[in-house]
Amino acid sequence: MGVVKALAELVRAMNCYYSNLIEGHNTHPVDIERAMRDDYSSEPRKRDLQLEARAHVMVQKWIDEGGLDGGRALTLEGICETHRRFCEQLPEDLLWVEDPDTEERIKVIPGELRARDVRVGDHIPVSAGALPRFLRRFEEVYGRLKKAETIFSAAAAHHRLLWIHPFLDGNGRVARLMSYAMLREALDTGGIWSIARGLARQETRYKQHLIACDQPRQGDMDGRGSRSESALAEFTEFFLQTCLDQVTFMEELVQPDKLRARIRLWAEEEIRTDSLPPKADNVLDAVLYRGELPRGDVPGIVGTGERQARRIVSALQDAGVITSESTRAPLHIAFPATLAGRWMPGLFPEV
Repeated sequence: MGVVKALAELVRAMNCYYSNLIEGHNTHPVDIERAMRDDYSSEPRKRDLQLEARAHVMVQKWIDEGGLDGGRALTLEGICETHRRFCEQLPEDLLWVEDPDTEERIKVIPGELRARDVRVGDHIPVSAGALPRFLRRFEEVYGRLKKAETIFSAAAAHHRLLWIHPFLDGNGRVARLMSYAMLREALDTGGIWSIARGLARQETRYKQHLIACDQPRQGDMDGRGSRSESALAEFTEFFLQTCLDQVTFMEELVQPDKLRARIRLWAEEEIRTDSLPPKADNVLDAVLYRGELPRGDVPGIVGTGERQARRIVSALQDAGVITSESTRAPLHIAFPATLAGRWMPGLFPEV
């Protein structure tokens, strides 16, 4: 469980990074990690993006802790709470949007449905007055499904929420967090994979599918609703295939023997360059293998006295690769973003 928890924390940063990338905000994973330690850039714009990233990570942490369990991700209440929790942590400058027609600046109110009509590119979402009715219908359709139905309907729910466009801003992030919460609960993912990475890596196709799903049905053979059923079916196939690709990617990445070999190789190199003390690799190996290592076991593992054992633990903590809730609590593995390229290759772009 210790390894799963540590991986879930790294995946939160990954999900945040890729979801923000889709919105055109490129916040480096290391900067996201720094934001979680309240270490912000002195450059205002970069600091704002770090705060935005922190907000996203904190909302996903709330989801991972059960905040949207029981199907709440698809309810009007849950959707509004997700938006509120994200937006209330944003800096002031990121809470304003501009009307493309009038250039009027409008403030986004966290958790509140938009009170005015909007246009998103060529798409005109439902009127502001109709939002509660459409969202209640959304909840009725998607919020009462069984597990298998929820999985197959995840893409449709994703598009329909974006099509409704309930908020002045933040709809894309809310939709992706909703999809994450749906799949996390239905598939019991443990939070160790996310579709956001797959969507960002195919951003053009992702957005093309969403635009296609916005279109009216193309003749009598294209479903019975007002939107194109064939476009929605194609998006569903794309969405589920993207999920499978991400599951396969993470499954291969965290195979125990390969993961252990990559981590041990890194530790051995750090020891050779005197960046870590001798036997630190043995401690790291034990933490990874057991998932949780009592501090009292460290002297026996390294074959030294308690003082040297404490020095090794301290060095590993300084490197950010093990963590503990207190000075007496057991040790757990950590996956710092700075080492993602070595420990979890491919998780983030190298550049």
